[in-house]
Formats: sequence, structure tokens, C-alpha cells
Amino acid sequence: MVATVTSLHSPNEELERMHSLFKQQQQAFRNNPMPSADERIADLKRLKAAILKYQDELAAAVNQDFSCRSTDETMIAEIMTSVEGINYACKRLRGWMKPSKRHVSMLFAPSHNHVMYQPLGVIGIMVPWNYPIQLALLPLMTALAAGNRAMIKMSEFTPVTNKVLKKLLAEVFNENQVALIEGEVEVSSAFAEIPWDHLVFTGSTAVGRIVMSAAAKNLTPVTLELGGKSPAIIAPGASMKDAVERICFGKSLNAGQTCIAPDYVLLPAGKEQEFIDTYQATFARMYPTIRDNNDYTAVVNERQHQRLQAWVADAKEKGAKITVVNPANEDFTGTRKMPLHLVENGTAEMKVLQEELFGPVMPVVPYRSLDDAIDYVNDRDRPLALYFFSYDKTQQKKVLERTHAGGVTINDTLMHIAQDDMPFGGVGPSGMGHYHGKEGFIALSKAKAVHRKGRFNSGQFIYPPYGGAIQGLIRKLFIR
Repeated sequence: MVATVTSLHSPNEELERMHSLFKQQQQAFRNNPMPSADERIADLKRLKAAILKYQDELAAAVNQDFSCRSTDETMIAEIMTSVEGINYACKRLRGWMKPSKRHVSMLFAPSHNHVMYQPLGVIGIMVPWNYPIQLALLPLMTALAAGNRAMIKMSEFTPVTNKVLKKLLAEVFNENQVALIEGEVEVSSAFAEIPWDHLVFTGSTAVGRIVMSAAAKNLTPVTLELGGKSPAIIAPGASMKDAVERICFGKSLNAGQTCIAPDYVLLPAGKEQEFIDTYQATFARMYPTIRDNNDYTAVVNERQHQRLQAWVADAKEKGAKITVVNPANEDFTGTRKMPLHLVENGTAEMKVLQEELFGPVMPVVPYRSLDDAIDYVNDRDRPLALYFFSYDKTQQKKVLERTHAGGVTINDTLMHIAQDDMPFGGVGPSGMGHYHGKEGFIALSKAKAVHRKGRFNSGQFIYPPYGGAIQGLIRKLFIR
């Protein structure tokens, strides 16, 4: 059954509330446009304390929204990630806020240049259903670190989680600083059209285009965290055991409902059966059973489950060979649990090789040479993530230099997103802009250039009326 919205407000009431809160936050920001480092750190520490207080309730809520979501996965991928992000920002925020001194040319001396990082104002955050805690709280943490206020639009597919998050945030913040908004498509569309000082959207490429178009009406700057088909390339001579184990973890986490999950595997021709056999054994070790195993997450709702089943059927009808990774040979009727489907003999006409899969389906694509694998990736939209398996530094360098992706992990999957000191963001159809770490702070700040002079004004020497002296000076300085 598809989850429904449990907001206490009707759509019209939520729209009115949303616009009213936006105006309140704008006014509150004008009253305090440059919060001190102490204020910001205090906000972040209160948020961290609330996350830790509600961690069990949040995990239970996500589990209810998904019908089965591994508590340990929620703790690792959502709670721990959010808390560590806050810890990292608190330690480094004072350094990020310091004005950056810049060079002054002799032509403009004596004077002083610096860049100050000023809060933008009110930030809009649009959250998807797949990681509703992390993808609400990490952008919020970044907005608060940069001194902003924020409004968060949650997905209608996670109503139980939304309720807990709303309660959590209300304990920490007044709504004129942080507010949570619910509602379906009508509310989401109106949210994107608000003249935010910056809008952060996480979701599909198709919806990202709509959001960017809506934001463009107000010239609202956007950070788009989208997705796409993220490849995992196994190099010639690479350890199949190591590669499969790490791909299996990355694809199984949240049942593949992760924007940076390995979408398809490129491997040397002739290695397909070795890969499948190794995958079957590896998966069986991690998940001996699936149906009643709380470690293995369900597909979030019936709509997504039917989409995945339809795409597998489409591939099979068009000649693909499907291997179902189901160690205990279980029947999943009446559930949204879905074992991994490995797809061989894929063609460009199949949905599984056209669209981001976002679930437990993974094509296996053979290549003749590493150059061919690189060409295969480059012939398609630039992905949000790329994974390369090889301990050969020359091969690593070749792939890094000749492909583009939002982020790369070598000899593992997913882990680049957990590095607090590195930016996260897509490129082209997989997104634009960055958040996480210092880059997130900069993205949600205005880097304002400041040029300061004292009493003596060297500029007077180029004031009109112009004559021979200024022309001689120009020739002396610039025509060499």
C-alpha cells in the first residue's frame, strides 16, 4: 500500500502556512543577518542532541514508511552521517567564517582586499524519500553553519518519518528559523517557485529539470543533487572477489534505492559467469534469506515496486538473460521485498539500460578493453558516481583523467559521500553545485568582495581631465 500524507494541514492550508513562514523567516533574517560563530555552533549542537535523542524513533519511523527498512542501515547511512557532519562543521566553522585576504595590485595601493562569507538568507530544501533523514538534516546543517534560515519540504512518501522530524525540529528551533513543510505535488511545485536565496533539491533528473525551471523564474540559485546511471568498472586483472564484495554491499544498501548505488557493471568479456557466481556466494553470505530478514530493505512503495518489475519484464521480453539472486529460493508474493536481478545480454532498447534503476536490478555489460569501457561511459550522460576496481595506479589514473563523474571511489562503492572534507555533487544531468564540508558552506554563503581604502586615494591620479601625463603613465605601465 502506498503511504499517504499525515499532515494536519489541508493542501491549501499548508500552502498558506508555507508562504507565511517564508515571510517570517525573511524578516527574522533581516533582524539577525550575520549570526556569530557561537550562535551557529550552538544551533548545530542542539540539532545534534535532538538527533541522538530521537534516533530510535526516527529509525522506527523509516522502517514503517518502507514496510521494512534495516535499522542498522538507517543508523549507518542517516543518523551517523548526519551527526558526523555536524561534528565536522562545529570543529571547522570558525576557520570557514574568517575573511579571506586577497592580493592588491600596486596600482591600487595603499588599500586592502578581502572576501567575507555572508549568509544568503532563507534556504529552501527539497527532500526525496530514499534517505529522508540524512537528506533533510545534512543540507539543514550546512544552511545553519552558513548562518541561514531554512524551510524543508519533505516527501509525501515518508509521512511517519516526516512527523518525527517535525517534532524533533520544533523542540530545537522556532519556525522563523527552521520549518518543515509537507504535502504532495501541488505543494512541491509551489515550494520550488518561492524566491529562495538558494534552493537545494535532491531527486531524479527529470524532476530536477522541472525544479530548475521553476527556480529560474525568480533567478533563484540552485544546488541539484540528481542521479543517473553510475557505473562500476572492474578492470582487467582486478580481484573479482574484492570487487564483487564491495559492489554487493553498495548495491544492497537500501535495496539499491540510493542515488549513488552502482547502476551497472562493466567487466572484461568472458568474466560474466565468474562475476555472477561470486556475486551469488557473496550475497548469500550477507543475506542468507531476504523475505523475513530485517537487514534487507523493501522497495519503498507499490508504484516503485511495479516499475522495477516492469523494467525486468521488458528486458526479458527483449532477449535479456535474468539471474535472480535469491539464496533461500523464497517467494515474495504479498511483500515489496525484491531480490537483486542481474541482467545479461542487455541492449540499448531496454529500459534497464536507459534509465536510472534505483532498486535491486543491475545490468552486467562486458567490454573488450579498458578503452572500450571508458568509451561506453563517455557515450552516456555524466553519472553522479563512478566506481573503479583496480590496484594498478596507471589504470586508475587513466580512468580518472578520461571520465567525468560527480564523485569517484576507487576499489569500493559509496564511501566518497561519507568523507566530510570533500564536496559532494553531480555534473550535468547528474546535478550541479556542491554541498558537504567547506564547499557546502561556501555554496550557501555569499563570497562578498570588499576593497577598502584609507585617507590617501591613489585613484586621484587617473581622474579627468585626461592629458599627456595619464597617457604616458598608461603606456609605461601596460604597453610593454
